[in-house]
Amino acid sequence: MIYYKNTRQIDGIRKSCKLLAALYKEMGPLLQSGLETIELDRWACDWIKKAGGAPAFLGYGPKHNPFPGALCISINEEVIHGIPSKRKLRDGDLVGIDSGIVLDGFFSDKSETYEIGRVSEEASQLNKVTRECLYKGIAAAKAGDRLHKIGSAVESHAKAFHYGVVSQFCGHGVGFYVHEDPSVSNCPREGPNPRMRGGMVLAIEPMINLGSGDVEILDDEWTVVTADRKISAHWEHTIAIFDDHTEILTEI
Repeated sequence: MIYYKNTRQIDGIRKSCKLLAALYKEMGPLLQSGLETIELDRWACDWIKKAGGAPAFLGYGPKHNPFPGALCISINEEVIHGIPSKRKLRDGDLVGIDSGIVLDGFFSDKSETYEIGRVSEEASQLNKVTRECLYKGIAAAKAGDRLHKIGSAVESHAKAFHYGVVSQFCGHGVGFYVHEDPSVSNCPREGPNPRMRGGMVLAIEPMINLGSGDVEILDDEWTVVTADRKISAHWEHTIAIFDDHTEILTEI
């Protein structure tokens, strides 16, 4: 079931998204070689709570194994859902950070991938192209068009560079909950392909790999890694679709 939001509800989601964008703006300079990822997560958790929100990801998931952090911190071959730990960032790392905020009952979702110190040229290009894939997908998100146009735009740009596109995980609706319908694939596939319309709020999130698009889940039941252990990048924005335009909510 797709939840279509009215103007008041989108305004509430927008406020949550702007707060999340502010978190990323302040967090970026903290990502330096030697930083323990658990320390970054504690900082983010405190920042969100002081700002009047709540970390959307903390405690999310099955009761036997809820996610333990405010941030998903995924390094190099980790695609998504990396768990904060005492692991230290190092020069050359590619670090994807995914987070969400609940503010007055409204959810936001955003991810950026950071380059720590001096990374390889292939890592830097992968990161650049993945970000471009995100904006290609957003440009395809227009009222009246079919949802799969987003995935087609993402995949065609990634494939031009011979990168692997992750298909086992995808974007989604967001706003009232962390994850809502519809699923927003990063490549065309069989399944529901609704027409996009005003009131849809979507999280578009390309996950692009240097090698194949195949992934595996580690024994912690959260961390998703590339099957060939080559590096991956992940970028995400929450957007709102209106009848006459599309707005990126998680930009300042």
